[in-house]
Amino acid sequence: MSGSKIVFVLTGSVAAYKACDALSRLVQLGHKVRTVATPSALRFVGAATLEGLTGERVLSDLFEPGAALEHIQLGRWADAVVVCPATANTINRLAAGLSDDLPGALFLAHDRTKPFLVAPAMNPAMWSHPATRESVLRLVGWGVRLIAVGSGRTACGEVGDGRLAEPADIVAAIESSLARPAARLRILVTSGGTADPIDGVRVITNSSTGQTGAQIAERMARSGHEVVLLRARGSARAASVAREETFSTFLDLDRSLQRVLSGEPFDAVVHCAAVGDFGVLEVRSAGGVHPQGSGKLPSDCAPVIHLKANPKLVDGLRGRSLNAAVKVVAFKLTQGAGARESAEAVRSLFAHSDADLVVHNDLAEREGPEAFPATIHFKDGTPSLRCATRTELASELERILAGLPAPALA
Repeated sequence: MSGSKIVFVLTGSVAAYKACDALSRLVQLGHKVRTVATPSALRFVGAATLEGLTGERVLSDLFEPGAALEHIQLGRWADAVVVCPATANTINRLAAGLSDDLPGALFLAHDRTKPFLVAPAMNPAMWSHPATRESVLRLVGWGVRLIAVGSGRTACGEVGDGRLAEPADIVAAIESSLARPAARLRILVTSGGTADPIDGVRVITNSSTGQTGAQIAERMARSGHEVVLLRARGSARAASVAREETFSTFLDLDRSLQRVLSGEPFDAVVHCAAVGDFGVLEVRSAGGVHPQGSGKLPSDCAPVIHLKANPKLVDGLRGRSLNAAVKVVAFKLTQGAGARESAEAVRSLFAHSDADLVVHNDLAEREGPEAFPATIHFKDGTPSLRCATRTELASELERILAGLPAPALA
């Protein structure tokens, strides 16, 4: 990936200073970088800074003498284009197909077989505005890779989503877009735990952090595969994944799986999400039946919660998929199970889910935050594989799904 040619487009945001850090890192990694800066961007960082970082002159004016066709030439020259930071104005203009400035003309003339990435940066209200949300969805639908925004304090002092991603994450996303695996897969990864409401503030959930799914998604994306991460709100994120969606409740996840799987073809589904086995059927207190998810039960009301069994979402993944040959990776968690009990749990999951692979791990075997002892089981009878960490698990799953041979023993 080092030595790639990258067009780096800066637009008018105070986050341009962070973009310069990402730009510098790309150059240090050996990439050839040329910059395009809007007049507004040059109010935040000077042309001299960008020239100093890249060793190349900065392009800003669509009609600059001698550079009238640069929006065509740059697109042909580049291996990838990234707009960073991308303001709300820029995102909405790109989605409208406007080409009266250099970024817009560059976008319309872009060779769509090459990666085009957008790293948004704006106030939380601007990021959540319907115009921006619709523009983002349109761009993603056109194949643009979105670098997920960060959450926290923005320049205006407000707190929320909309911060420019961190420079290391921006670089990781760009490099993953440039990776060229032998077989490029489209992979859906689910992660994190469902949270079903008891009242307006309390939920039934589990201890899943989403780390396993996030690391698998990160590995797949960095290797050049096209990954969609469907994760629980508040769970671990994957910086290199260009597209992610969030869910909260069992019903949220159920609907998202139906929409995504029936609307897009995937080569594989890695179903790491910790889906609640039980949901709330009814909540009763001295005051009668409490409507689920509404209000807040008094802390001294001693409610009686009636649960219901949730359907197994893993069982319907293949049936919902546009691709009948989709590979399904299911996960099975046990706690303190013996060998016989673990084997039966895996066998049962294979039987009702028709999964191609089952990853089994037992909570009692984990020793420390980095340890994640897990065993990959195969439906076709291939001998199981043992992994010690999430990193090793992600690597093996990528190899298996891509149909690559196991590494030769030393």
